Amino acid sequence: MVNEEIAKHADNEAGGFPKFLILFLIGFFIISVGIIILMVTAALYGVAENFGALIFIGPFPIVVGVGPEATWMVLLAIILAVLSIIMFLILRRELEKAGV
Repeated sequence: MVNEEIAKHADNEAGGFPKFLILFLIGFFIISVGIIILMVTAALYGVAENFGALIFIGPFPIVVGVGPEATWMVLLAIILAVLSIIMFLILRRELEKAGV
């Protein structure tokens, strides 16, 4: 019985890695395309008056904003940071319940 559970868990782990790799590559590709679009736009139209950024270093968000609309961009970035941390905690709790 224990060997069957170990085998089932091993099969789940083996099938999960290619899915993770595919999702990682898709995410990397989307981020790369976004960066290229931002670089081309900045080169064609010049530097924008407004700028906002949200950078995660581990669990710590760093929020930066410049320009007349920076307050709204920083507020939105903070809201997104809080939501992402909440989602991380919820997903972590679900994984712990599932026993993974």
